[in-house]
Amino acid sequence: MNNSIAEYLPILTTIFSIYFLFEIYPHYKSRNKSYLLWWTVGVLTFGLGTLTESINILFGWSELNLRCWYIVGALLGGFPLAQGSVYLLMNKKFANYTSFIFITLIIIASITIFITPINLPSDFSGKLSGKVFSWSWVRYFSPFINLYSFIFLVGGAIYSAIKYSKLVDQQIKFKGNILIAMGALLPGIGGSFTRAGYVNVLFVTELIGLILIYIGYKIIKSEKAKN
Repeated sequence: MNNSIAEYLPILTTIFSIYFLFEIYPHYKSRNKSYLLWWTVGVLTFGLGTLTESINILFGWSELNLRCWYIVGALLGGFPLAQGSVYLLMNKKFANYTSFIFITLIIIASITIFITPINLPSDFSGKLSGKVFSWSWVRYFSPFINLYSFIFLVGGAIYSAIKYSKLVDQQIKFKGNILIAMGALLPGIGGSFTRAGYVNVLFVTELIGLILIYIGYKIIKSEKAKN
């Protein structure tokens, strides 16, 4: 099977996510804030998702890797990052309530992903895709979870950016939140292309998206360190 350069990008994204994780985890430990914990988990799951993509390109397709890829990618996706924004912007009661609901939903969805039979078409290319799940309805969980993630991750970043844009001395935070919003949006766009059969677009948007989120995070972190 001939592979394009884009199919190897998850390897680079995985390495970068590890670097990001080693930076954000100590930040969480020093601050002990719920939103930083969720963001740390988000970077971890982001890296696990691209790790499964890396395994697929390096070692070939397997049922176990496919199921893990769908859970950490399609189901979890941006949820931990989004939940971090919920803990940052919303009251704790709402954050805890939504955490319980969506964690329960993700657990149920993950179980169905692990037990659904696999049906490979005769022209199967070896690419990662949820289309091979015999129970097609298991794919209906992810749009609901991803919509919630989109609203609070991208929407939360945009809300913060708008708030800071009105403050002359907070322009750095404004720029940082814009980058986070852009970075969070890109993997979602790539996921839409994946559903249409263009998986390589996801690999590109994942890498660019994580880089933008990292830059935005660094900008905001450095600004807070000055205060």
